[in-house]
Amino acid sequence: MIDVRVLVVDDQDAYRRAMAAVVEETPGFVVVGSAASGEESLVVARELEPDLVLLDVNLPGMSGVEAAAHLSSGPVVVLLSTYDEDEFDSSGCGAAAYVSKSVFSPERLQQVWQESRPDRERPAAGS
Repeated sequence: MIDVRVLVVDDQDAYRRAMAAVVEETPGFVVVGSAASGEESLVVARELEPDLVLLDVNLPGMSGVEAAAHLSSGPVVVLLSTYDEDEFDSSGCGAAAYVSKSVFSPERLQQVWQESRPDRERPAAGS
C-alpha cells in the first residue's frame, strides 16, 4: 500500500497539530511535513514533493489562495478555513477543493482525495 503524502499548512500550531492528527487517523495517509506560511509552503512542497497539501486560506503574508495558485501544477491542493463550504468559492485559484475546518475529518479527507484525483497519476489511498 502506498500512502498519500500530506503537507499541512496553517499559521496556528494548534491547528497544524489537529490537521496532522486527522491525517494520521486516516488510513492510507501520512503527514510528511508542515509549514506556517504560504511562502514556507512553497519551499517545503518543493523539497518534500507531497501528493496533497492541506492549506489554510488565511495566512500571514502570502495567503493560502495565492499559495494554491503557485502549487496547482504539482500536488493536489485542498484549502481549509472556518468559512462554511457554501460560503467560499475556491474555483480559479488552482485548489482542487475547499473544506470547512468544522467538518474536516478522516471521512471528509478521503472523500475530497477521491473526488480531486481523477486523471492524476497519484496513489489511491488505501490501495
